[in-house]
Amino acid sequence: MSLPEIPNPRPGPAAGHVYLVGAGPGDPELLTLRGARLIAGADAVVYDNLVSPAIVDMAPAAAERHYVGKKASDHTLPQEEINLLLVRLAQAGKRVVRLKGGDPFIFGRGGEEMEVLVEAGVTVEVVPGVTAAAGVAAYAGIPLTHRDHARSVVFTTGFLKDGALDLDWPMLARRGQTLVIYMGISRLGEICQQLVAHGLPAETPVGVVERGTTQAQRVAVGTLATLADVVAESGIRPPALTIVGDVVSLYPRLEWFSPHPAAAPHAPHVGCTAVHGGEETK
Repeated sequence: MSLPEIPNPRPGPAAGHVYLVGAGPGDPELLTLRGARLIAGADAVVYDNLVSPAIVDMAPAAAERHYVGKKASDHTLPQEEINLLLVRLAQAGKRVVRLKGGDPFIFGRGGEEMEVLVEAGVTVEVVPGVTAAAGVAAYAGIPLTHRDHARSVVFTTGFLKDGALDLDWPMLARRGQTLVIYMGISRLGEICQQLVAHGLPAETPVGVVERGTTQAQRVAVGTLATLADVVAESGIRPPALTIVGDVVSLYPRLEWFSPHPAAAPHAPHVGCTAVHGGEETK
């Protein structure tokens, strides 16, 4: 794929260097130009479950491809082994691109990986990506901020490191803000109950977007009182993002993206691939 010329572009990938690249929320066209250039020059690509295969395919045919995808309670490699893999590839002198769905530093464990790399003496560059909250909400036609509905936005996770759901509920349940919950679909009923118990009206609009920005995108809307049942009836499954707040009332009036209903869902990558020729979690 030919990329547009940019005056005074930054240097391409360097040997022994790791690039933490945000691949965006699903649609491969949301990848940044910087990310695309680095992938095209990589010796090794280490990628997650939510990264589009079309983005992985931008790597050279001879580049190593390492799948390290994670779903809830189903990790191809534990995080500690992913960290060591990145260190090992960089210390072998390879130009390493670590591809992450969304943005590396927003629920992407990029900070954890960078800490290990820096400690090992490996140089790192971070390439931001379109995080799921921004991309998925936009493709669903749900503005995260709106002068009539939301003065602020809060991102949180519905799946903590130890599996607990011990969140700052009073802060999350404030009115006049939009709440975006990553990796919370499996605990949706409990999340809705907690938000109501801590002050949000039961009739607060809520939406869940499955596989947002892809041709398999589906949206289900309801209220805090009804959403768990709506999602169960619709069969929506991870990966999905939950949006809570009055901005959800603008759906479907502002809906603009028309996925193809017959399109096959994004198939997860299988196995951990080595060199060859050709949260729900991140």
